[in-house]
Amino acid sequence: MLHAVIPAGGSGTRLWPLSRAGNPKFLHPLTGSAATLLQATVERLAPLAPPDQIYVVTGVAHATAVARQLPGLPEDNVLVEPSPRDSCAAIGLAAAIIAERDPQAVMGSFAADHLVSSPDRFVEVVRQAMAGARDGHLMTVGISPTHPETGYGYLECGPELDGGPVRRVERFKEKPTYEVASGYVESGHYLWNASMFVWQVDVFLRELVPKISVDYAVMEGAAANGLVATVPGAFGWNDVGDFHTLGDILPRDEANNVIVEPADHAGKPEVLLVDSAGVVVVPHSGRLVSVLGMHNVIVVDTPDAVLVCPRERAQDVKRLVDELKGRGDLRLV
Repeated sequence: MLHAVIPAGGSGTRLWPLSRAGNPKFLHPLTGSAATLLQATVERLAPLAPPDQIYVVTGVAHATAVARQLPGLPEDNVLVEPSPRDSCAAIGLAAAIIAERDPQAVMGSFAADHLVSSPDRFVEVVRQAMAGARDGHLMTVGISPTHPETGYGYLECGPELDGGPVRRVERFKEKPTYEVASGYVESGHYLWNASMFVWQVDVFLRELVPKISVDYAVMEGAAANGLVATVPGAFGWNDVGDFHTLGDILPRDEANNVIVEPADHAGKPEVLLVDSAGVVVVPHSGRLVSVLGMHNVIVVDTPDAVLVCPRERAQDVKRLVDELKGRGDLRLV
């Protein structure tokens, strides 16, 4: 069985004002159901790892909320980082603890804030990655690209190993321009880098260095030495990066409007949409939200902040957070 590690950090600034430093996106029900992103992550890992082999690495500020959302996990499996040091340190902390329990364990790392629409296919692909890890490879699960995407990094894939489906990773590519991304997709030799990893814990710890994210601290150097391999995944993966994305993946009405309901609301929130289409509404204040004659906009209503912007500017919401930080208004971020 797998030892599954879930790094749960970051604040999801492109989902502000819903997601904030004290209440980040993985704690919110952005799954189309009452489950939070974190709970959905644990649920899809259940066929691969029993509860005592699922670990969540999070910060001091979020540990209580994580434990509250995951009552089925042993208390000791919520690992609290002494200080935030990015993904490499978070995964390294979990790896060291797992190695003490089982030095030959196969461990995997899966972000707390991603969505998967085909969990059975996800399990199948991770099992393929586990087989590659047992052969000594540092495995990463790549996502078969569906379109040229400039918001993701890419994996340049080499030949199949032992007849596939495992392929060698030649190198990690930074987020490309649209033209470069189009070439990647057309070539058939590139996958999206979803930062999902599977390896034997002892192999990973040998490669570990105290730097930044796992992609750059460990995997790039290991790929150059021929130690990294991948399996392609097509299981409806999405990193839920902004409100525009939510509008594409969550259930919508006949006019393509999406209402992102809070988990703790007693009934359906009050939203009135008239002559409007393609609108994403996040009603989390308890007030009535009314939208008239609008198309392809985002409306987020929280008790202390409101966001209105075109859907095509969803990636720029982070600029508002940066502006608030620059003004010293940290209570809102």
